[in-house]
Amino acid sequence: MPSFPASARSRQIAPFHVMALLARAQALEAAGHDVIHLEIGEPDFSTAAPIVAAGQAALAAGHTRYTAALGLPALRQAIAGFYGQRYGVALDPGRVVVTPGGSGALLLAASALVDPGRHWLLADPGYPCNRHFLRLVEASAQLVPVSADDNWQLTPAHVQRCWNADSVGALVASPANPTGSVLDRAALSALADAVHGRGGTLVVDEIYHGLTYGLDAPSVLEMAPDAWVLNSFSKYFGMTGWRLGWLVAPTAAIPTLEKLAQNLYISAPSMAQHAALACFGSEAMAEFERRRHEFGRRRDALLPALRAIGLVIERVPDGAFYLYCDVSAFTDDAQALCQFLLETEHVALTPGVDFGQHGAATHLRIAYTQPVQRLLQAAERIGRGLQRWQQR
Repeated sequence: MPSFPASARSRQIAPFHVMALLARAQALEAAGHDVIHLEIGEPDFSTAAPIVAAGQAALAAGHTRYTAALGLPALRQAIAGFYGQRYGVALDPGRVVVTPGGSGALLLAASALVDPGRHWLLADPGYPCNRHFLRLVEASAQLVPVSADDNWQLTPAHVQRCWNADSVGALVASPANPTGSVLDRAALSALADAVHGRGGTLVVDEIYHGLTYGLDAPSVLEMAPDAWVLNSFSKYFGMTGWRLGWLVAPTAAIPTLEKLAQNLYISAPSMAQHAALACFGSEAMAEFERRRHEFGRRRDALLPALRAIGLVIERVPDGAFYLYCDVSAFTDDAQALCQFLLETEHVALTPGVDFGQHGAATHLRIAYTQPVQRLLQAAERIGRGLQRWQQR
């Protein structure tokens, strides 16, 4: 294949390593093998019926043109109302920017807040696209190693120790990918104070909000009204392929964000925006809650099954739909182990290398996005595969 003069930034953005595993898994399936997919961070449920119906109605009504760059006024109002109902936060809809997925929200925030050569503090392990978007705007991520002792999250102590002249803010996720950890009110408040005390901006990824088990994840807006919030219709609302998210920002930032949105993507998908209005109805909400309870049931079935075969899950995750597993008792090359388990047992998992550097070689992520019976079948296969791995 002929080469082309790829930019330095594109060369420095790493691919998802799991995508090579996914491609191999699909090839194995095409060859007739039964592959259990626990690698991709996507709910296995289809979009809820009320949303599909609203999307079909929008298409039939001809709602296929651009919307305003900041989003449909009715959807911005609905999102603001959601914060009032769920969190008790009186949010001005003028602070809500509707975006093409949570990725669009992250791109806007990075573009608006981080100059070339500056950086945000990010937890390591963490969602890889966060650091890649920073590179895209000629900024960078300062990865801060975190562990189960820190609840896999940045803390005020990390901010105090790692902040320097090039730091302009911190980005945290609660619930987090890949660990499922949740920041409670005290932790969020202390972190906001630590970042703001340095003159920085705190950005909180709340994309997995709604998917918590045994507790409710607070929004940072309850403690720090001027914080920046990323969210999405993909996870709790089950609209992954519709590509719709939102960003909450201080009022003073909205003109800048509107200008960026106009230039970067014009507007979020209009059909998806009309469909998303149905997310806040009682029928759709009841379905989302049913799915949340099912995810909780899956977590509670899979976690002890994995521990029984020797995988170490240091903290029970309170949110998202992932188990972050320490496999150091078996290997210091989790990527090779994932490849081995795929080839021998036909279970697809995500190696830790996709989430950063700290402990990456001895961790892997398992997404419990399959029915309980399939998850237990996967645990049995993984256990058998680990025995075969040790006997090589």
